[in-house]
Amino acid sequence: MALLVGCIADDFTGATDLASMLVRGGVKTIQTIGVPTQALPLGDVQAVVIALKSRTLPAREAVQQSLHALQWLRAQGCEQFYFKYCSTFDSTAQGNIGPVTDALLEALDSRFTIACPAFPENRRCVFNGYLFANDVPLNESGMQDHPLTPMKDANLLRVLQAQTRHDVGLLDYRALHGGVEQAQARLQALQRQGVGIAVCDTLDDQDLLTLGSLCSALPLVTAGSGLAKGLAAAWQASGRLNVSTDAAALRPAQGRRVILSGSCSRATLSQLEQAKARYPALRLDAEALMQRGDVVVAEALDWCRRQDLDATLLIYASSPAHELQRIQTHYGAEQSGARIESALARIAQQLVTTQGFGQLLVAGGETSGAVVEALQIEGLHIGPSIDPGVPWTQALDQRQLPLSLALKSGNFGSDDFMLKAWELLP
Repeated sequence: MALLVGCIADDFTGATDLASMLVRGGVKTIQTIGVPTQALPLGDVQAVVIALKSRTLPAREAVQQSLHALQWLRAQGCEQFYFKYCSTFDSTAQGNIGPVTDALLEALDSRFTIACPAFPENRRCVFNGYLFANDVPLNESGMQDHPLTPMKDANLLRVLQAQTRHDVGLLDYRALHGGVEQAQARLQALQRQGVGIAVCDTLDDQDLLTLGSLCSALPLVTAGSGLAKGLAAAWQASGRLNVSTDAAALRPAQGRRVILSGSCSRATLSQLEQAKARYPALRLDAEALMQRGDVVVAEALDWCRRQDLDATLLIYASSPAHELQRIQTHYGAEQSGARIESALARIAQQLVTTQGFGQLLVAGGETSGAVVEALQIEGLHIGPSIDPGVPWTQALDQRQLPLSLALKSGNFGSDDFMLKAWELLP
């Protein structure tokens, strides 16, 4: 069976987010951690999502990694390609969304694509080219304080035009709401004007379905995970997709449970408040991690040994914005972030290998990437959704016990996410 789509995601939780949306659409999907170094038994798999950690790399390195992923996906016979970034369009002033899009278009000998970060189900919408998160402009949503990719402008046309050598245009909501034919005419007009990337207004799921119909034949789409809903519907309508009834099937979960959080987003901080009221909790002090990280890790592991075997444990290094800013000012944003991620990853690795933990919920994209790398996971089966964009997964490798992971973007999930997640794991 030919792969319907090959996907390149710029971080680990973003990859899982997209894979989850594809599975919800009935597309049997696996996620790989980085570009596979050997052949995979794809069988009846219809989509592969390659998780990179390229969001905050220098643009040149992000481009190189993305082109390597594209080369592997083309060798598997993919029919279409999907560059996935966050629904909050996380990027620096220099990229990486624009440079990677340019490189992928050139490699595919294509002159046009769309940019569609919207995910209305998670309250990420685009109106007149402006991105809204939780009903406010992006630069008022908390993303302006992001430690690595602060977003201080909600106008996607301005943000993207500064990063790309292509002209950027807008597929506005008026054309989109006029139906597929009117929207198609608008896209064709933009291409005649020399536009290479069209930012797409998207207000609701119907807009995603219209965009899916418009873009199902494009060699490359660039988007958040929401567009997968529209594409899956379009593939099914055209007869290219036979919906899989067991796309989200996982083995029964086993082992102890732990939540590891390095995210400082508003959503995660709210989730932690509910989790701390329910579970035994240990806070890792960021200052202590910077000064004596090995000792803090050892103390955390000892604390876990002393807890009830049936308890769900919570270990977090998340801090409110003012405290995070103080640590970053003193130690540097990259160094402090890397130290926290490394500590949580080392804790995860030891909990799995020496203390019988087999069910991990990880909050934060960078933290999730560090944990997955420490556990030497090469790929993931995608299971049932907990909240939009966040599924349970299991490691592809055949371990004695299945290793179940929920890898959550910091901005995603309802306030009770860390409580209800366990009820949805098989």
